[in-house]
Amino acid sequence: MDKAAIKKFAVSARNKLIAGVKQKAFELGITETEVKEAEIYQDGFLINGIFYKKYQIKQRDKLLHEIERKGYHLVIEEVAYTWFNRFIALRFMEVNDYLPTGIRIFSSIDERKKEPDALAEVELLIDDLDLDVDKVYELQDANDDEDLFKYIFIKQCNKLGEIMPVMFETIEDYTELLLPNNLLAETSVIHDMVTDIEESDWTKEVEIIGWLYQYYISERKDQVFADLKKNIKISKENIPAATELFTPRWIVQYMVDNSLGRLWLESHPNETLQAKLPYYLEAAEQPEDVIKQLELLKDPKLKLEEIKFLDPCMGSGHILVYAFEVFVELYKSQGYREQDIPKLIIEHNLYGLDLDPRATQLAYFAVMMKARGYSDRLFDSTIKTNLYWIEDSQQITEHDVKLFVGDTDLADDFNELMETFKDGKLLGSIIEVPELDLVGLKNHVQSFKNNDLADMFVIDFKENKLPIIEQIIDQAIVLTQKYDVVVTNPPYMGRKGMNAELATYVKKYYKDSSADLYAVFMEVASQLSKKYGYFGMINQHSWMFLSSFEKLRNSILESNQIYSMAHLGTRAFSEIGGEVVQTTSFVMRKIVIPNYLATFIRLTDYDNAEEKAQQFHNKELYFDRTQDGFSDIPGSPIAYWASEQLVKAFYTGEIIKEKGDTRQGMATSDN
Repeated sequence: MDKAAIKKFAVSARNKLIAGVKQKAFELGITETEVKEAEIYQDGFLINGIFYKKYQIKQRDKLLHEIERKGYHLVIEEVAYTWFNRFIALRFMEVNDYLPTGIRIFSSIDERKKEPDALAEVELLIDDLDLDVDKVYELQDANDDEDLFKYIFIKQCNKLGEIMPVMFETIEDYTELLLPNNLLAETSVIHDMVTDIEESDWTKEVEIIGWLYQYYISERKDQVFADLKKNIKISKENIPAATELFTPRWIVQYMVDNSLGRLWLESHPNETLQAKLPYYLEAAEQPEDVIKQLELLKDPKLKLEEIKFLDPCMGSGHILVYAFEVFVELYKSQGYREQDIPKLIIEHNLYGLDLDPRATQLAYFAVMMKARGYSDRLFDSTIKTNLYWIEDSQQITEHDVKLFVGDTDLADDFNELMETFKDGKLLGSIIEVPELDLVGLKNHVQSFKNNDLADMFVIDFKENKLPIIEQIIDQAIVLTQKYDVVVTNPPYMGRKGMNAELATYVKKYYKDSSADLYAVFMEVASQLSKKYGYFGMINQHSWMFLSSFEKLRNSILESNQIYSMAHLGTRAFSEIGGEVVQTTSFVMRKIVIPNYLATFIRLTDYDNAEEKAQQFHNKELYFDRTQDGFSDIPGSPIAYWASEQLVKAFYTGEIIKEKGDTRQGMATSDN
C-alpha cells in the first residue's frame, strides 16, 4: 500500500472539497459574513443569476438553519467530509466489483478509457438507478456530461442508501446543493482519486478506508495542536481530529486474538483455529491452584451468537473489521454456512460507538465491505448494525418532550435521558447512563412512528426530531449493556487539553483516572465488561508508573487480572516519530486470579513498528509475572521486569530514612 500517495490525495482532497463546497455556498448567496435574499418565484428561486427549483428552497433554508446552529465553517467542513466519504466508498465498491449494477461510476473497467463507464453505459443504469429517461436524453443532447454525471452519481448514492443507509443517507437535503462543480475535470478530487492511488491499493484490504480517514483529518489535527500551544482548549468538534490514531494491524490482532480468541478457545480448544490467530499467546505454565480456578471459568455452553464485542472508540472501524475476521473463523469452526455468517456477526456480535458521525459512517462501511467480501448475497436483505455515533440532546426542546411523552409514565425517564446526553458530543462513551426504562422508550418511539396523525407539528417532529431521539435511546442501550469483550484504542488527551466541561465531568465520575482520557477509558472498559469478560487496549504507558495514576493502578488491579501485555514504548505507530507517544498494549479480564502468571513482552528497545511486530514472538523478551507483587513496591508500579529479589528488598530490606537523615552534600555557589 502506497501510504505516501494515499496521504497526498487525502490532504489535497480535503482542501479541494472545502473550496468547492464554499463556492457552491457562495452561489447560493451564503458566505461567512453575508446571506443574500433570494428572489422567490412560483416554481423556484433566483440568486446570483442562478435559478433553483422549488424543492431546493427548503434545502437552502435547512442549510441556513444548520449554519446558524453550528457555524459556517463547521457546516462547510461536515459537508466536504460527507462527500469525501461517499467518493471513497463508491471507489472502493467499483474497484472490487461490489456495486449491484456492476457498472463503474468514476472510472472504466477498460483502463485505456478516460470516460467513466456510467456515462458511456448510462442506458444500462436507467432501470437499476430509477433514472428519468427524458432527463438523461435531454442532458445527452445538450452534451452536458457534467450534470449527467452528477445526476447519475446522486442516484447511485441514493440507491445504495436502500442497502447501506448509514453510509449513503438519501441525498435530498442541503448536501446536494453543495456538491462541488467540475467533478469530471482533470483537477477534480475524483480524477485525483482514480489516478493517484493504484487500483491494487483499493483491492487489498478495506484498511485503506482507515488510512484515508486518518490522513484526511491530519491537517485539522495539526491545527488543533498548534492552537493547544496557544492555550486554546480542544473543543468538542475537534476531539475526533485531535485524538484519532490509526492502530497498526498487528497490535489490533494481538488485542483481539488474546481477548475474543482466548474467550472462545479456553472453552472450545481447537489447534487449527488457534493457528489462524497469529498473535495468540499461549498462557504461561500456571501453579496448580490457578489451573483449578481457570477450569471453573470455562463455559462449554457459550454460544457464538450471544458473544458481544464492543469498541467504544471505534474511529474508522479497524478493530471491528479484524474482530469480524476472527468471528468468521469461530463460526466456520462450528459448522455455520459461510453465506449466513456475515449477517450473524453484524447483527449479533459487533457493537461500536464514536463521537464523529463521519468516522462512524466509515466504520459502518468498512464492516459492511468486509462482510460483502464473504457473501455476495449480503445486500439481498436488510441488515441492522449496532454501530452509532454519539448524539447529543441539545436539539430536543421542551415542546418536543411534551409532544413525545407528555404526562405519561415515561416522562421522568425521558427527561433524565435527555439531561444525560446534553453533552453527548463532548463526552461520548464515558457518559454514565442511569438506570432507565430504555425498552419502554424504544417501544414508545415505534408507537410514535406508527402514529398516522396528519398534524403539521407531529409530521415535522417525526421527520426531524424522532430520529435523534431514537438514536439517543439506542446509544444509551449500548452504553448500559455488558460485553464479553471490549477492545479499543482510546483518545489520548491530558487534562491540559480538556475544556472546562470535560475536565469537570471526568473529575466527578473518574477521579482516579482524570489526568488523561486514555486512563478514563481503562475504567470505562472495565465497567462495560461482563463479569469474567475480557478487555484489551493500547494506550500510553504512563499509567504504569506515574504517581498521578497510583490510585488507578490499585483500583484496576483490585478488580481485574492482567493476562498479557506488550510493552511497546516509543515508535509503535509508524506515523509518529520521536519520543512523543510511549505506549503499551494489554489484555485484562474482569476477575482477580491470585498467583496468575501473566505474560509481559518488553518491546521498548526496538526503534520502529516493524521491528516490534517481528520481535513479538521472541520469548527471550517474555517475562512471566504475577500482578500480586506490584503492590509490594512503593507506588505499585507495573514493574514486570523487576526480579523477585528486587521486589523482596522493598519489604524486607532496611529503609534508608530509618538509618539517618539525608542532607544535600557539597554544591557550587553563585560566583
